[in-house]
Amino acid sequence: MNVNGAEHSFHVDSTDRLIDVLRERMGLKSVKEGCGTGDCGICAVLVEGKLVNSCLMLAAQCDGRRVVTLEGLLDDPVMKRFQGSFVANNAAQCGFCTPAMLLAAWDLAKHSSNPSTGEIKTAISGILCRCTGYYPILDSIREGCRKEARP
Repeated sequence: MNVNGAEHSFHVDSTDRLIDVLRERMGLKSVKEGCGTGDCGICAVLVEGKLVNSCLMLAAQCDGRRVVTLEGLLDDPVMKRFQGSFVANNAAQCGFCTPAMLLAAWDLAKHSSNPSTGEIKTAISGILCRCTGYYPILDSIREGCRKEARP
């Protein structure tokens, strides 16, 4: 599988979850496990450009596919913009949901430079913030999307 732009080969068992391969074998700690049942969305990663819950996806399903975690976007100018807006709006809070929220924001920015509040809510609807401070997150995503159009 291609993870964050680099090809990797793994021997995986048929029951190995994607989250375990990313966190334990690759050390990608932005991928966090919340509920382990796909209800909280904290483990979100991008697979072939779609936000998915890595706790529900088997690693074998990613054979030959492109997986992106937050670590893979740290140098991306759009991601840097979102990181800045999250800091400026104090949206990181405890930080547990932040990597998934940032990936959802980045994914939303691919499609809209001026999303409505409803579009932002839809984009993050599968990710639960345990701090329940959604307003700073909504403001940060709105602000991050409004800057220049995605490169």
